[in-house]
Amino acid sequence: METLETLSEMLETTGDIQSIVRTMKALSAVSIRQYEQAEAAMSGYEQTIDLGLTALLTTRRAQGLPLPATVRRESPREALIVIGSDRGLCGRYNEIVAREAEGHLSDRTAVLCVIGARAAARLEASGHDVDRLFLQPGSVGGLRPLVQSVTVQIEHWTRDPGVGHVRVIHNRREGRSRAVPVTRDLLPIPDAYLKGLVHEGWPGPGLPFSRADPDRLLSWLVRQRLFVVLYRALAEALASEHATRLAAMQSAERNIEERREDLNAAYRRKRQETITRELLDVVSGFEAVSASDPEG
Repeated sequence: METLETLSEMLETTGDIQSIVRTMKALSAVSIRQYEQAEAAMSGYEQTIDLGLTALLTTRRAQGLPLPATVRRESPREALIVIGSDRGLCGRYNEIVAREAEGHLSDRTAVLCVIGARAAARLEASGHDVDRLFLQPGSVGGLRPLVQSVTVQIEHWTRDPGVGHVRVIHNRREGRSRAVPVTRDLLPIPDAYLKGLVHEGWPGPGLPFSRADPDRLLSWLVRQRLFVVLYRALAEALASEHATRLAAMQSAERNIEERREDLNAAYRRKRQETITRELLDVVSGFEAVSASDPEG
């Protein structure tokens, strides 16, 4: 049976939880903005890399050369990079990306790399061995070191295990909070994308001149584009994660508010019952004393 003391403690605990939820909401809202700004800032550098590729490809076309190969070797073996989360309270976020990843796993998958311990745990629970696990950065400043580490691993996969295709799967924010899985080809760069750059052509009156070896320049541009695509994918995934968590915290806050109202109502009823019972005890005691006193 609930007492006034029990209800009071429950109200205090609910208030503490509500304070935590509000703090998490604020952190998620700030994080969404930071990661979206980081993703948008990288778009300018991506345009620079595309211009470099456009100049190189246009020169090759003028020389009668075909589109270049953007991987070391042609191989059916694939590497799959899955971006999930390390932290919870984000609804079905990891379930969505893990389910999408399972649809792309096949006998050709030579390497399964996961960013985020919770997504890795879901894939392993489904019977898929994770070959490489990276933990997510705690802030925007950690994006660049993580992307560099993954890029080094990709170069290793394309050299030693003979991986000829690399793709990344992550969630992207759609609307206010909906997480939608997205699959992007990292290597080789799709021919349709390269042909699009050639079709657009160089925006200026003349192509820039470069003394660098064309093959080395191409290799450098491919690595930089790989960095840009991975960086933007990771920033989009983290913005989506925090948006999902913000929606979950908003729902939790509504539930907590309803719970507080119920507890307050129960506390008021219990207090009124206690006061009424005490008054009845006083009245009953007074009547008993009055009845036992004949002179009264």
